[in-house]
Amino acid sequence: MTRAFVLDNQLRSVRLSYVTAAHTLMRALPSQQEITEQTAMTGLTLRYMNLADIPSTVEIDRMAFDPPWSARSYAYEIEESHYSHMLVLEADVVRPVHGLRRWLRALAGQKDQTEKMIVGYGGLWTIMDEAHISTIATHPDWRGRGWGELLLAAMIQRAITLNAGYVVLEVRVSNTVAQNLYRKYGFEIVDLRPSYYRNNNEDAYDMRLSLTDRAAREQFAARWQTLLAEHELTDMYSAHKRPS
Repeated sequence: MTRAFVLDNQLRSVRLSYVTAAHTLMRALPSQQEITEQTAMTGLTLRYMNLADIPSTVEIDRMAFDPPWSARSYAYEIEESHYSHMLVLEADVVRPVHGLRRWLRALAGQKDQTEKMIVGYGGLWTIMDEAHISTIATHPDWRGRGWGELLLAAMIQRAITLNAGYVVLEVRVSNTVAQNLYRKYGFEIVDLRPSYYRNNNEDAYDMRLSLTDRAAREQFAARWQTLLAEHELTDMYSAHKRPS
C-alpha cells in the first residue's frame, strides 16, 4: 500500500466527516418559521414612519403587493406630501441564538439582545373631510397576530382625531379576508371600480366608513382601548402631531 493511497483515503475520511457534520448542523438549525415562532416580543409601538423605515417598508411592500410602491414614493409621502400620515408598527424582538453563537454567549454570560423590527405599515391621506387609507400590510412572517387590525384601527382613530367625516379604501374583489376585517369596523361597499389593479386588471370595491355617527364613534373608541390593552401597545401615532 503506497503512501499516496493512504493519504487519499485519509482525505476522503476527512471530507466525509465534514459532510456528515454539515448535514447534522443543517438538521439542527431551525427553520425560518421556527425562528419566528421562538422569537420573543417585548413590546409594540405605533408611530409615524420616517426615512430610516423605508428599506424595511419596501421589503414588506414587495412581498405583499404587485406592483409595490417605490422607495421614492415613500420618501415623498414622508417628506413632501402635506396630506399623508404614514405609520409603522414596530416590535421589540428578542431573536433566538442557536449553535456556536449561543454557546459563546452563554460562556461569556451575555444575554440575548433586543432589536427593533418593522412588522407592518400603513398610509392615510386626509383631504377636507375625507380620510383615505392608501396602503396597509404586515410582514408575511408575522401575520395571524391581529396586527393588520391594529394598523387599520390606528388609521381610523387618526382620522377621527383629524375630524374626518368618513374613511375610504379600495380592496380587491377577491380579497374576502380583508373585506371581512373592514366590515368588522363598519365599512360598507359603495361602488365598484373596474380594472382598478394594473397587474391583472382585477376590479376593486370602494368601501367607506362614516364617522359622523356619535354612537359608532363611541363603539369604536371602546374597541380601540381594548386593542391597546390586549397588545400592550404604545400609541405614538393616532393622537400625535405629524413630525415636522
